[in-house]
Amino acid sequence: MTEPDDAKDDRICALIDDNLKRVYSDIVQEELPDRFKDLLAVLKAQDADKPGHGSKDPL
Repeated sequence: MTEPDDAKDDRICALIDDNLKRVYSDIVQEELPDRFKDLLAVLKAQDADKPGHGSKDPL
């Protein structure tokens, strides 16, 4: 006996969803590479050097 097409499509979609969630979860748990940390530190330092950083300009 074979599954109806709708049931088969639902099962395939559920498998794809589960696999995407698993991959996303694995990626989120990975540590940020050092080169990205270094880049973020440079950008943060550049932002801190800008005049008026942290202060709000009155309208």
